[in-house]
Amino acid sequence: MTTSTVTRVRRQLPSSPWLFAAPGLLITGVFILYPFVSTVVNAFTDRRTLVPGKFVGLANFRELLHDDMFWIGLRNSALYVVCVVPALVVLPLLLALLVRKNIPGITFFRSAFYTPVVASIVVVGLIWVWLLDERGLVNSLLETVGVGRVGFLSDQWLLLFSAMAVTVWKGLGYYMIIYLAALANVPRELHEAASVDGAGAIRRFLTVTVPAVRSTMVLVAALSSVAAFKVFSEVYLMAGPSGGPAGEDTTLVMLVQRTGTGLTGRVGYASAISLVVFVVTVALMLLVLRADRRDES
Repeated sequence: MTTSTVTRVRRQLPSSPWLFAAPGLLITGVFILYPFVSTVVNAFTDRRTLVPGKFVGLANFRELLHDDMFWIGLRNSALYVVCVVPALVVLPLLLALLVRKNIPGITFFRSAFYTPVVASIVVVGLIWVWLLDERGLVNSLLETVGVGRVGFLSDQWLLLFSAMAVTVWKGLGYYMIIYLAALANVPRELHEAASVDGAGAIRRFLTVTVPAVRSTMVLVAALSSVAAFKVFSEVYLMAGPSGGPAGEDTTLVMLVQRTGTGLTGRVGYASAISLVVFVVTVALMLLVLRADRRDES
């Protein structure tokens, strides 16, 4: 290679990292940054699907304060977080402790527990709708034992809690894998020392396992909080586009979809709701991280 060639290559090197990063930056800009900025701008306009909007200031947010469906969606989304997050923090950890044992057939159970994660949420939702329908398998079994049929998909609260059960069932395997990675880094000597001191299984779990995977529990709490607050597919598939009986099972993201889509969709108002969802999810993340730091201190 001649000296001139080496010099030319060296001159090109400073720009080469940007060439490698360009595809990722382009995708991020087109599919993340632009939609986010567009949503923020639209939140302060009265834009509709086919009609350019004009600036209306905080009018959309003032309307939110008097919108009953917004408060219903906020209530349901908050309830989803309160009920789902503790289950997704604790149950996958217990499941990880179970499947990490070297017993015959454990590989099959690991695969079985992870299968819902890779399954399509549409397929999962339709399966659960079939199971919980008034004429479905669960109600048929309940009627057989004399309990009678239960309106899992017609009662406001039962529908919401049924959707929560689907969310927990589908997320168990995903968070189980995260916990398995964390448990692999826990020194076995700590459990052996606790056993020598006379600690039972429950005490070893509380004094050795939980402190060792505490940072992972915080991560799972943060991820599941954001996912639970932004829930859409489970409730939408089980309740339908209207949000169940009288729309009482509508979540905030469902309200965004219903308000901002269609030929006459109120894009500006839906963007305002989306901005509220974004602010609340960020606040949830900060709250979890702050609680973690407070416990450490």
